[in-house]
Amino acid sequence: MNRSFLVTLLLCLSLVFCVGPKSAHAQGKPIDDDALSDVWGQALFTLDNTSANGYDFSRITINADIKLNANLSGIRLGEYTNSIRNGTGADIDISKLQFGTTGTTVSVTDPYIEFVYANAADASKRQVVGMRLGFGGIQGNIGLLMNAVSGSLLINTASGAVDSKNDTLGGIRWDGTSCANSATCMALSQIGGVTAGDSSGASRDFFISVLKSAVQFPTNTATGTTPDAAQSGFWLNWRDRLTALNTTGTVPANTGKK
Repeated sequence: MNRSFLVTLLLCLSLVFCVGPKSAHAQGKPIDDDALSDVWGQALFTLDNTSANGYDFSRITINADIKLNANLSGIRLGEYTNSIRNGTGADIDISKLQFGTTGTTVSVTDPYIEFVYANAADASKRQVVGMRLGFGGIQGNIGLLMNAVSGSLLINTASGAVDSKNDTLGGIRWDGTSCANSATCMALSQIGGVTAGDSSGASRDFFISVLKSAVQFPTNTATGTTPDAAQSGFWLNWRDRLTALNTTGTVPANTGKK
């Protein structure tokens, strides 16, 4: 059965906060001003509004560190006919997506949802262009079986970097087999997963967007780079600190973490 990646992942993140191994209870106690001055904290949710490239952005961030182990399958997002390249008939076609392997988890920090608006200052013309779901950071082993992806991908392998920027059609429903002659050409289905992050830290640029029209998102402050313009429909951006687990198409087992 096909599953919506966005809905399923949001449910997973929601459960982190709604369900716990034990309930915790505490009784409030008054403290004086001197004691209060030594206390600091951070809100669970933050809202940031920015403007760039002719668009307005509203981002809701969950300020949290999350350990995730989950298996998703049959992900097909954006099923319609695309005249540029129809591919497998979907913008994102991923047979398997596994956060973690048997006995391990994936670390996710600062997940966020960001809404994109056009003409926000004019009530008669204001419209929602779309949204994106992303992570401030993600680190760990992710099992993947990708058939085709619309997006900007950069995955390091033993034989070279697999980079959607080498696609002659700009990464639209790309399966990895169409690329410039001098580039590493490899079917995405040969990549059985990725290690997100390295010794320098987590991967910091993952997001999936769904848009009415192409949008240039602002510069990523963590990486200092501007992402490729996200195209209409569903678009996956993931280029920072990614290394293929293998190039045999073997997705590691993930039976959960006890």
